[in-house]
Amino acid sequence: MENKIKKIALLTGGGDCPGLNAVIRAVTRTAILKYGYEVVGYIFGYRGLYHNQKVNLTLDSVSGILHKGGTILYSSNKDNLFDYLVEENGQRVRKDVSDVAIENMKKENIDALVVIGGDGTLTSARDFSRKGLNVIGVPKTIDNDLAATEVTFGFNSALEVATEALGRLHTTAESHRRVMILEVMGRNAGWIALEAGIAGSADVIVIPEIPYDTNKIAEKIKKRDKEGKLFTVIVIAEGAKPKNGDVVINRIVEDSPDPVRLGGIGNKLANDLEKIIKDHEIRCTILGHLQRGGTTTTYDRILSTRYGVAAVEMANKGEFGKMVCLRGDKISSESLENVIGKAKLVDEHGELVQVAKSIGVSFGD
Repeated sequence: MENKIKKIALLTGGGDCPGLNAVIRAVTRTAILKYGYEVVGYIFGYRGLYHNQKVNLTLDSVSGILHKGGTILYSSNKDNLFDYLVEENGQRVRKDVSDVAIENMKKENIDALVVIGGDGTLTSARDFSRKGLNVIGVPKTIDNDLAATEVTFGFNSALEVATEALGRLHTTAESHRRVMILEVMGRNAGWIALEAGIAGSADVIVIPEIPYDTNKIAEKIKKRDKEGKLFTVIVIAEGAKPKNGDVVINRIVEDSPDPVRLGGIGNKLANDLEKIIKDHEIRCTILGHLQRGGTTTTYDRILSTRYGVAAVEMANKGEFGKMVCLRGDKISSESLENVIGKAKLVDEHGELVQVAKSIGVSFGD
């Protein structure tokens, strides 16, 4: 039975990535052109929902944004309305202000909320669903670590950037006979490093799922030297760690729901290798936020559009409390209850790792 709704809202939360605008466009165009719904967007994620800061989304306002990175609704990764920093009696305290957000939506006669984000953003979506809000999730993260879907949009675009960077470092490494290390994002998942490493012809791939031995990486470099290949290209995920060691933390962001910011493992590996390898310059490049920006790839434009259209179709059918997902090559859905807290990590015995090893790539293990 179809759910007769008239007005839907959407928001983008967490880190930005290419494809967000494509989802916004698809949701807006499908809602207006197919169903005649009114569409609004809350700005700066859940913060906008709390402060009732929104914009009307029209065919004109989403025109020309399909290919653009970022999000026209802006985003925030610090605003968990179930544990939100507010000021009371001159003191900053954390409170559950989710009821304020729900009341704001009721006042605006909003019938459904499409939430576009990763694990943190979708956790709040699940919590709002538990309180009776009509919520639909759309999976977004460059890390590709959500277990309920084959792939998240944003991953392919980040992968293209990382692969291109490896290609550029390869020519410099070969020209100067250097060891070049590229540190990429991914948090605790090694998907970007693994797939970019294969596509970008890396000699060593270091991922969080396979703790590395610096001596093993040094052996790979020396082996290449003996073969007359006097340079080595290494890609390392930010969440990688040495055997019997720990991750490298760049900084702690106290007011964030996920305060730990990884970063710096590439420089650590470079410093450790320099103590073993004496006849090579070793340089590290941290790719950082370059992976999040820029033009959306063709794959992500199509996937984001499919997700956005599916979200509206689910709203029309009253299928709330779920997240749009990709299973095989088919668009499907999964309960938000089954999505949260289930990370999709690289299988160290899986096909892609074995493919890489078969062509001579070292994982430092």
